[in-house]
Amino acid sequence: MRRFSLLLFLVFVVLSGHARKREFRGAWIQAVNGQFQGLSTETMQRTLLQQLDALQRDGVNAIIFQVRPECDALYESKIEPWSRFLTGVQGRAPQPYWDPLAWMIDQCHRRGMELHAWINPYRAKTKGTTALAASHIAMQRPNSYFVYDNQYILNPALKENADYICRVADDIVSRYDIDGFHIDDYFYPYPVAGQVIPDQRQYEANRGGFTNIGDWRRNNVNLFVKQLSETIHKRKPWVKFGISPFGIYRNQSSDPKNGSATKGLQNYDDLYADVILWVNNGWVDYCVPQVYWQIGHPTADYATLIKWWDKYASKRPLFIGEDVERTVKFPDLNNPNSHQLPAKRQLHAQMHHVSGTVLWYAKAMVDNVGNYATVMRDTYWRYPALQPQMPFIDSKSPKKPRSVKAVWTSDGYMLFWKQPKGKSWHDEARKYVVYQFAANEHVDLNDESKIVAITPDTYVKLPYDNGTVKYNYVVTALDRMSNESKGKKKKVKL
Repeated sequence: MRRFSLLLFLVFVVLSGHARKREFRGAWIQAVNGQFQGLSTETMQRTLLQQLDALQRDGVNAIIFQVRPECDALYESKIEPWSRFLTGVQGRAPQPYWDPLAWMIDQCHRRGMELHAWINPYRAKTKGTTALAASHIAMQRPNSYFVYDNQYILNPALKENADYICRVADDIVSRYDIDGFHIDDYFYPYPVAGQVIPDQRQYEANRGGFTNIGDWRRNNVNLFVKQLSETIHKRKPWVKFGISPFGIYRNQSSDPKNGSATKGLQNYDDLYADVILWVNNGWVDYCVPQVYWQIGHPTADYATLIKWWDKYASKRPLFIGEDVERTVKFPDLNNPNSHQLPAKRQLHAQMHHVSGTVLWYAKAMVDNVGNYATVMRDTYWRYPALQPQMPFIDSKSPKKPRSVKAVWTSDGYMLFWKQPKGKSWHDEARKYVVYQFAANEHVDLNDESKIVAITPDTYVKLPYDNGTVKYNYVVTALDRMSNESKGKKKKVKL
């Protein structure tokens, strides 16, 4: 009876649209919580390998890796000092020496995952940092930042700061084979009672035609986001620029026409971040609002917010930032014996524009808190998924793979193929999708359940048994933007 119920549930999952061939399945790996601080190179690499293996097994296809928490670097930089969140002391290089960003790119790409480099643009010092390296921007340019709640914030009003952050971004994009460039929700600082942003004098001296300091601050951030987008795409047009804003844009009390029925902090009014403008103007390539609350939250209801973002942020691919721990902490309002994961996934399926999820945070998924990872792996992310397409960057598909052959080797029975010819990043094959169909089965490349591998390699090992059962294998090519070629078929006996 239990087995029959599970079967019905899986049928429901597929029919309700949970199973998708294209879906962004991301996870944030953060450094600012100190999870890597003081670890030896070997221990940190082992920890990350364990996380990546688990995340790959659970269906994740993109890692958003924090590389710049406070104008510092978890990568080799001539502009900013090594991060204390890596080595314990800002400016101290890791020993034995390694470059975490380069290493992570290699490990993610081996697993068919994307790697998005995540920076915090304006924050120059967190509360817990007590010493800055001599090369740090706050030491080099003491007038570049203001102090707020014991944090240093690069002043968004200064054009030199936008230029500096874009220089850092251009350095990362130019030297590393990243798939995406990601900024989080910290623009002007989160408001703290009794604290005042010390920029009134600058506003008075150079209003720029604005009669309201809020509009002036928003314009400062708008100009930066546009400049950052242009910087990234000028260097590498294929690098996806993403933003992960706080989960509320505006409350109805501030904007009766377009606000959400919520009562929390607001991007537009409190952080001076006009995220919807950036989406509508095409300055960002994807948006990941942090909808971390539970369904039924009294001031920031999850169901209200996912519907709001689905309606207002549809001009660019929309992924939802999910809090793993909070999802499993709270019971389903209609089924108290279950946590809220099934209800949230059902809401995802009902949305017209939501095409992915990013998990806060990776370690909670790896630790399988509340059985979250098991449920995702066995149901919602049971089959592999390709990245959502971004035709506004590139919509041309590569050519199909060549010379598909099944060959016996010392490693077993292998399926090999050759990379198709491509002239540039637009049509160069970067990964391959391998499908398996029964001999008499219709070949449907839209059926994600037939995907057996998404790989950067030009081969896969075949599950040979006794050589009596016939199958059709189909191999397609993916370019940098996950545009998929036509398939090349090969009949094999396994």
